[in-house]
Amino acid sequence: MGAFDVLQERGFVQQFTAGAKELLDAEQVTFYVGFDPTGDSLHVGHLLPVMAMAHLQRAGHRPIAVVGGGTAMVGDPSGKDEMRKLITKEQIAHNKSCLREQLGRLLSFEGDNAGMLVDNADWLLQLNYIDFLREIGSQFSVNQMLGKASVKLRLEKGLSFIEFNYQILQAYDFLVLAEQNNCLLQMGGDDQWGNITAGVDLIRRRLRKEAHGLTFPLLTRSDGKKMGKTEKGAVWLDPKKLSPYEYFQYWVNVDDRDVGKLLRIFTFLPLDRIAELETLTGPDVRKAKQELAWHATAVVHGEDEARKAAAGAKAAFSGGSAADAMPTLEVSFPVNVVTALVSADLCKSNSDARRQIKGGAIKLGQDRKTPVTSHEQDLTEETVLWRGKKNAVRVVSA
Repeated sequence: MGAFDVLQERGFVQQFTAGAKELLDAEQVTFYVGFDPTGDSLHVGHLLPVMAMAHLQRAGHRPIAVVGGGTAMVGDPSGKDEMRKLITKEQIAHNKSCLREQLGRLLSFEGDNAGMLVDNADWLLQLNYIDFLREIGSQFSVNQMLGKASVKLRLEKGLSFIEFNYQILQAYDFLVLAEQNNCLLQMGGDDQWGNITAGVDLIRRRLRKEAHGLTFPLLTRSDGKKMGKTEKGAVWLDPKKLSPYEYFQYWVNVDDRDVGKLLRIFTFLPLDRIAELETLTGPDVRKAKQELAWHATAVVHGEDEARKAAAGAKAAFSGGSAADAMPTLEVSFPVNVVTALVSADLCKSNSDARRQIKGGAIKLGQDRKTPVTSHEQDLTEETVLWRGKKNAVRVVSA
């Protein structure tokens, strides 16, 4: 099976330029994906393109991860109905270092097709504005730029001039990488299609080379909602933001209908094994979810953390000790149960905690048999604090 077919069979392909399949199946290709450092951690939404990059690298192709220290100072309007908040240079520098570390754990930077980490600030911040307008800006038609879907959406609510430039800057990134690294394929989310094709056209005009683009589908759940969100927020890859145990639990608790799709995208399990797991029905589907959770956690956090998370989950639901894996909240006893719920991020606020208690959702103990009936109740000893059947924190003495 060719590299393109692997991506297609696993559900990574939404749109692609004519010739992209032949390019990936014929020879070693250098390709890139951009990551704007607007936060200090990647999340599950970012993991989809990283997994696609890993599959292509395993097939012999060479990945470039572009951390957009330059474009982050502009803000990408694609897929947004309002202007992104501009962040400071100091925030960008901090976020950039965090993303470099995470990408370095997910891609290989050794061997014949060693990956690269680059920052587009290295070339964008050095540009002379007038020279850039003459050499690059002259290659773009404003009429065509206005016709891009990402621009049309924003024109309805207002598009700043700085954002309007983003498409040109991203196209210029592709041109620089093509010139310096013979990078001839850009991949990104489907909302990036207009930006990607602008780069393809710029390379054709400036270098007389044929470049290509490929986009990924928007990752949604079976109920139509965007994938990668929990009651606590985004599903982060940083273990300080979301513990490996909580990350494991996220995958265990996905909708039964989504298991096959998620196994194909977020694990390296062979497709024939995934096909076997998709035949499971009823209570047996949980076996497929356990396999999804283990492999997805191992990809991001390593096999040791996946084993700990699996052992913690098993212990938490069978009455054993899960101290090594379950999220832990250290307190000074006695502590009010509402305070503990909010501190452990099981509830968003004191009022939310009181509502959950009143609704019977809060329970204590490894076996979840002791309901919390009053928001004035204090915890006086180590226990496991539950919100519903899926979210738990071990409360221990500081």
